[in-house]
Amino acid sequence: MKIDRSRPANQTRSGGRIRAAGEAQLQGAAPAPSGAEVSDSTSVMGIPEEELTPKVHTAIMTLMSEVEDLRRENQKYAHRLSELEELADTDPLLPVLNRRAFLRELSRIMSYAERYDAPASLIYFDLDHFKNINDVYGHAAGDEALKHVAFILTEHVRASDFVGRLGGDEFGVILAQASTLAAGNKGRALAQLLNGVVIDWRGQNISLSASHGIYALRGGESPADALAGADQVMYEQKAQRKSNG
Repeated sequence: MKIDRSRPANQTRSGGRIRAAGEAQLQGAAPAPSGAEVSDSTSVMGIPEEELTPKVHTAIMTLMSEVEDLRRENQKYAHRLSELEELADTDPLLPVLNRRAFLRELSRIMSYAERYDAPASLIYFDLDHFKNINDVYGHAAGDEALKHVAFILTEHVRASDFVGRLGGDEFGVILAQASTLAAGNKGRALAQLLNGVVIDWRGQNISLSASHGIYALRGGESPADALAGADQVMYEQKAQRKSNG
């Protein structure tokens, strides 16, 4: 059998089309038409022409179909794995990072800041009198208050920042590429938003307020050190607010 050398390799007659389609199918492209002829190729997928019987052709097409099915299954499982990873990082009550995921991102931002001498800051928030909300109105009201806090924080930071629940009524915000001055302004703005929240809970108004601490991330520290530093600043501010009435 002769192959017309004047035509491009991918335009040899029907057998060449099957080979190209088979290779494309294994790479995730659309399968070749099932009625493609096989009589005009020296080989298909490395199979000599004399062995390329109708049964072999059918087997090849079946194999390509199975490969395509496996590719789709792989995509489905990859998507499901991504969903599970997201669930593992999310707080069970709120649409923010849980403590474990927050510390991981804090470690990553701190490493980046140290390596490239880039500014970054951490803000630590603690709701005032949260225990009273649970005691007086019930834990469902407390959960509603936490949801309001999470919404306000996530809606008023950049996409490059991170919000997490550190436990109970405590939240953290990582401000990437933010100087101490910028972090201070952002911390005060967020606290002001939180202090202005009034929740209508079954006909009763619940006012929220929060204390916050701002901590500039430094090289050579661990995420636990940074978190403790921000926590300490927050408690100092809370004490100052109490002393001022």
